[in-house]
Amino acid sequence: MLKIILHAPNPIMPFCEPARELRIQNTPLWLHQRNLLAPYTTREMELKQGERLQPVREESIVYRDNLYFDELYITAFMKEAIKRKRPARAAFRSDDPAFREHALPLSTSYTPAGSLYLADLWYYPNGPVAGVEPLVIDLQAREIGYYHVPTYMGDQSGDLVFQVPLRSLIAIDSWVHVFIADMVFSQFARGARFEKRLNENLGFKLKILGKAVYEGRQVLECSELVKVGKGCVIDPSAVIHGPTIIGDNVTINAGAVIENCVIGNNVNISQDCQLMLSVIGDGAFLPFRTALFMSTLMENSMVAQNTCLQMCVVGRNTFIGAGSTFTDYNLIPTPLRAR
Repeated sequence: MLKIILHAPNPIMPFCEPARELRIQNTPLWLHQRNLLAPYTTREMELKQGERLQPVREESIVYRDNLYFDELYITAFMKEAIKRKRPARAAFRSDDPAFREHALPLSTSYTPAGSLYLADLWYYPNGPVAGVEPLVIDLQAREIGYYHVPTYMGDQSGDLVFQVPLRSLIAIDSWVHVFIADMVFSQFARGARFEKRLNENLGFKLKILGKAVYEGRQVLECSELVKVGKGCVIDPSAVIHGPTIIGDNVTINAGAVIENCVIGNNVNISQDCQLMLSVIGDGAFLPFRTALFMSTLMENSMVAQNTCLQMCVVGRNTFIGAGSTFTDYNLIPTPLRAR
């Protein structure tokens, strides 16, 4: 199958880079796309903005390189599209809660079509042609809370929730979409898929219980849920709860607490660091008592001691000084910049 990549040249501020160069789940977006499409494609072609496509007469998949999708979504899309044997374009229902709440705001990539929104992902059985049918893949969204607001503070708004999809597709048009792709569509989604499988698959449940008993650990700490790479040095007093993925040559010192995180290669996590629902890029250094909650830290960055980041996206090669606090609460009475 031929893979045709359409470039999205617009830089994502404040990173000043196109979406394809940014890291989602600690992997460059272009590499993530290539890895997921590798089982379907044998060769590829790239088209820059304004460049015309030469006629081709073979099975093709076409996508814009600012799209983030997961394996479950692309598998469902390709299976249904190939089954139809007709040109198809990925689409969302306007009332899909995950799309409506998290993907559509701030976006510029979707094309309205009645009650649908079309994404820049196509399948052609005999090469690109005019006229395609929209193909809606259910994202299987479920409501999951992340903050319980005290009644006296939020008597009208209620609890704060995310619409978490079990299948993910989102266009990266803003730094906010990097946050959504990393946190809601990946970290929360991984936990939701784990809970769903645990509730529906008795064999999986027994496998995890057996592994925990064999290793003498709590269920969330067993090796089935905490994947550790090669050459890691982890202090026995560190607390690591899954689902968590730890890369190669990672050092985790005494008193660190890690819950539902993705940690890259060559990362140094010092004493008493607190990491929850975060993505830590390759080569990052976190000195003592650094705290991250629902934040993305891209590669080769350092967050100094006694610093707290909440719901942040930090670019590569960044230094944040000691004692800093980046809260998720807007203290200044002006709108937050999303672009």
